[in-house]
Amino acid sequence: MKTYNKTNFFKYTYCEFKEDINYEIPERNNYKSKSNSLYYFTEDGVYRESNHWGRVASCRWRLTTNSPYKNQQRITAFAKWNDFYHLNEKEKLFFVSINFETKKINIKIPNTDKTIFLFTLSDAQRREKEIKHLFKEVKWAKYFDESIEKLRYKIIMKLINSNLSLQQIKINIKLGL
Repeated sequence: MKTYNKTNFFKYTYCEFKEDINYEIPERNNYKSKSNSLYYFTEDGVYRESNHWGRVASCRWRLTTNSPYKNQQRITAFAKWNDFYHLNEKEKLFFVSINFETKKINIKIPNTDKTIFLFTLSDAQRREKEIKHLFKEVKWAKYFDESIEKLRYKIIMKLINSNLSLQQIKINIKLGL
């Protein structure tokens, strides 16, 4: 596995930064990007203060916040060097986790559990989008003879544990497979 530091973390990486509301980036000893993001490097990782997250140049950097985040709002967050992963479209490194009570969807990289069904980042993001749609909309459920809660659970569990498309899963459920 590749080791990341301040000289290479910004090249084709995936990372999940965690908001740190108690940290202020010092005026000295930091780096300011062309888009006005501030970076402060430590031995353990990097602090980033920015108003844009998600797609950052060649990277995909997610932001985990303590409260709802609005675009263009400046947030300071931290990521450890070992939280950065090489980003490519061939490696299946990611899994999708769901909290059905809060309807929270997370794309993660497993620590050691090899039994989790893995996706490429783009496939995991597609699944995330489909799951958000399943939670939000109800029209699709009128074609089934089960409660929407049971259907959602069945469909979502198959979405995150197989390569079947959403359409294939719905057809299989409709046919009783």
